[in-house]
Amino acid sequence: MRSSHYDILFEPVRIGPLTAKNRFYQVPHCNGMGHRAPSGMAGMRRMKAEGGWAVICTEVCEIHPSADVSPHSEARLWDDADIPALARAADGIHQYGALAGVELGHHGFRAQNRTTREVPMGPSSHSVVSYDPVHSRMMDKQDIRNLLRWQKSAALRAKRAGFDVIYVYAAHGLTTAMQFLTKRYNQRIDEYGGSLENRVRLLREMIEVTKDAVGDTCAVPVRICVDELLGPGGLCSDGEGREVIEMLADLPDLWDLTVGDYSNDARPSRFGQEGAHEDYVSFVKQVTGKPVVGNGRFTSPDTMVSQVRRGVLDFIGAARPSIADPFLPRKVEEGRMGDIRECIGCNICVAADNTYTPIRCTQNPTMGEEWRRGWHPEYIPERESEDQVLVVGAGPAGLECAVSLGKRGYDVLLAEASEELGGRSAREPRLPGLAMWGRVREYRVEQLNHLPNVQVYPASRMTAQDVLDTGANRIVIATGSHWRRDGVARYHRSPISDLDQAALFTPDDVMDGKQIEGPVILYDDDHYYMGGVIAEKLRLQGLEVTLVTPAPLVSAWTVNTLEQTRIQRRLLEIGVQIRANEALVAFHGGEGSLACVFTGNTQALKAQSVVMVTARLQDSALYDDLLARSGEWAQAGIKTVDSIGDALAPGTIAAAVFGGHRYARELDQAPHGDDVPFLRENAQLGPWS
Repeated sequence: MRSSHYDILFEPVRIGPLTAKNRFYQVPHCNGMGHRAPSGMAGMRRMKAEGGWAVICTEVCEIHPSADVSPHSEARLWDDADIPALARAADGIHQYGALAGVELGHHGFRAQNRTTREVPMGPSSHSVVSYDPVHSRMMDKQDIRNLLRWQKSAALRAKRAGFDVIYVYAAHGLTTAMQFLTKRYNQRIDEYGGSLENRVRLLREMIEVTKDAVGDTCAVPVRICVDELLGPGGLCSDGEGREVIEMLADLPDLWDLTVGDYSNDARPSRFGQEGAHEDYVSFVKQVTGKPVVGNGRFTSPDTMVSQVRRGVLDFIGAARPSIADPFLPRKVEEGRMGDIRECIGCNICVAADNTYTPIRCTQNPTMGEEWRRGWHPEYIPERESEDQVLVVGAGPAGLECAVSLGKRGYDVLLAEASEELGGRSAREPRLPGLAMWGRVREYRVEQLNHLPNVQVYPASRMTAQDVLDTGANRIVIATGSHWRRDGVARYHRSPISDLDQAALFTPDDVMDGKQIEGPVILYDDDHYYMGGVIAEKLRLQGLEVTLVTPAPLVSAWTVNTLEQTRIQRRLLEIGVQIRANEALVAFHGGEGSLACVFTGNTQALKAQSVVMVTARLQDSALYDDLLARSGEWAQAGIKTVDSIGDALAPGTIAAAVFGGHRYARELDQAPHGDDVPFLRENAQLGPWS
């Protein structure tokens, strides 16, 4: 059981007319399912209730068609037809004694209304935040009355759906209430603009109308940004951000605190430590008697205890840590700290929402699969056979596969060519800023230590004959991948013909410590984190580095993980030169040839070395050798040979972990249906008239 040191985390806390059973509070977070996949969303929230969270909230819930943020799939309470879908989530949350929260929101001029074609509106007329050629209109008094009516109607629907905690949302610059608060967006000259007291008026009225509607039985919190991290130009914790809390101090039933926009509030681990919000939110409990919840990627129970004991927070808010481990509270309560899947802050979960896909997690491969595949993060079916399984390769896919097979009860042999387990999840965390990602390896190695039926063989490079000689019945190839040296990726679909191989390197070479001479051209046609990280490492070694990319931005895909701006800023600050919208087309004689991606015109750039961050190739030699000897499998007792993770197709670490977990969970299991391996939210079509 747990140490008494953690008892404070399991104290009940009052929120308005309700009581939360402990201090673990899953704050609202997006999930890429929302109104399009309500069963999936409900299954995910229900799992967290089973895991011990006291309060579990939805993502933002649109209260009206003029709050349409599609193609993002958020929750909706536009009318009564939306109640059953959200009731499914509330019912699932209640099954385990948790309070169900819904984050009602109207997005103001940030709602492009692409589906509804409603004209966006806000405190003043603005261009919408995206690049859509759309402007908002300034809300008049009737619009404000309508907004208050929509808030009240949505609150009543939320209560009918079974929700206990019904939000007023004024954070992240995403909502009309916050847009009225900040003078950057609010240029009105009536009683809703100008002075801070006037700019607070709409938020005050939204709280009052919500409490009047449901406050007798439901808690009404406010989610608010106390510091936009813009200094005097925005709300700040030593200025107007503090004054707003003071003005409304005890009006809501709880304060849910955020910092900055979404990219600051959900800051990636590369650019923010655990509990990074404390300096901005610690004043709030000094000016209100109501409970306070804050977040900051809390992963350490000791940090949680410290924040509560020192009077910073009443509730430990979490989005990403609750995704990485839905059972985090239960594990703390039971004293199983080593079993916690610690969030690594990679923001692959955020990327799912930003790419309009169901949520996923690097650490937790079952995230988003609770309903559609029936996967549980803590329970896995017992083995269906006495087969022995050989897993070759102990990278993220192989480690997850071996751990999950071991938990099913299979006899597992795990062979790794190097002396160190982890593959890329051991190598990449040594690069600048990625240390936290090492928890992918550390968690799984810790789990292996408790599985006597998994035998681990480091420094054991396997040949096809070695595999045949083991006597294992199931062979899993998880040998990973390597970076290409020929320039093939997205811009070049065939090898660059004119390359001086003697001066050419890859990220593998950099991680292996090979000597590289500057100046360096780093050619990034991968567009995820690796190009920026390798450029930073080389620059910190004192080399002159020019990052060349055919994309318009450095590490362009990291827009989805909320890292891109910080990556590019960091490279510029340390002196990396950036050449965007250009492709490397040749390199010889100490000179690279760069082509404009629009015109094809070339320019020369002198350098001593080129580092290619392009595509990767599967390390499939062992798999291919075994397939070539398939005639010998039966005699050797081999039933199947499969490839997983990067050895099957290079991808993210999250994809590798998922692949390893899927193989382990589905081994000997009957397939689901004929071709579709998961449930779908197929609407039943009625008559078309």
